[in-house]
Amino acid sequence: MDVTLHLAQDPEADALLGRSPLAALVGMLLDQQVPMEWAFKGPRTITDRLGAEDLDAHEIAAMDPEAFAALLSEKPAVHRYPGSMAKRILQLCQYLVEHYDGDAEAVWRGVGSGAELLKRLEDLPGFGRQKAQIFLALLGKQLGITPQGWREAAGAYGEAKSFRSVADITGPESLAKVRAHKQEMKAAAKAAKAAGK
Repeated sequence: MDVTLHLAQDPEADALLGRSPLAALVGMLLDQQVPMEWAFKGPRTITDRLGAEDLDAHEIAAMDPEAFAALLSEKPAVHRYPGSMAKRILQLCQYLVEHYDGDAEAVWRGVGSGAELLKRLEDLPGFGRQKAQIFLALLGKQLGITPQGWREAAGAYGEAKSFRSVADITGPESLAKVRAHKQEMKAAAKAAKAAGK
């Protein structure tokens, strides 16, 4: 895996995401309740604080939970909720060690179908259906991981030329389109809720 991603909008953080399958998974895991750029800068921040070149699932899985939470809580914090996210990252790394010998790329390497890949992603700790579909779309659209039926498995996020999620962000212009789409969705949900009252 060696591509250029533009999710953190920071060259060094994006370079790590593009070459490290585990960093990409951790960035996706962190992408909730904080701005997307903050979430996807997280893997680089963790790597720097560990004094490493890349994230290592074996190393993280073996860390003391309190020490890892403290690492994520240092200012600036890796996430709005560094303690709970530290726990989730530990669980993800422990799962990868147990099921994939710590090799994050093995989650999608040689997978036979989009449905199988979606199932593997949904099995990851912290990955619900929506997060799994978005990551599947990211793999297909930007990382060239395109097993049979991947677009269907990714649902609306797999649609070509859409601007729904991080899977569609390739630079500042597409980032603005994705943000606009999310604002429209929030406004529509708010209007629907108000109408239902």
